[in-house]
Amino acid sequence: MAQTEESIRKALRGVKDPELNLNILDLGLVYEMAVDGSDVKIDMSLTSPGCPSGPEIMGDAERQLRSIPGVGDVAVDLVWSPPWTPDRIEPRVRAYLGF
Repeated sequence: MAQTEESIRKALRGVKDPELNLNILDLGLVYEMAVDGSDVKIDMSLTSPGCPSGPEIMGDAERQLRSIPGVGDVAVDLVWSPPWTPDRIEPRVRAYLGF
């Protein structure tokens, strides 16, 4: 079953950075999403290379994507280019946070 970008976004909204309690989409941690039939691949980053919650966040992202009915292969790739900055935060959330 082919997936849609919207179903992927909905699943990823359930993945939160435990320190900030914000989802990874609003934080701007998801750089790219690719859907190929039932297979899903995302490129994501973390707020810093030393983020202690990195493995937990990435594992949660993979679990959420695998929980979508009909999803085949899932790849969650960690990327550092471009480096994450607070400018990547969704504008309404950035305003709420006072950036």
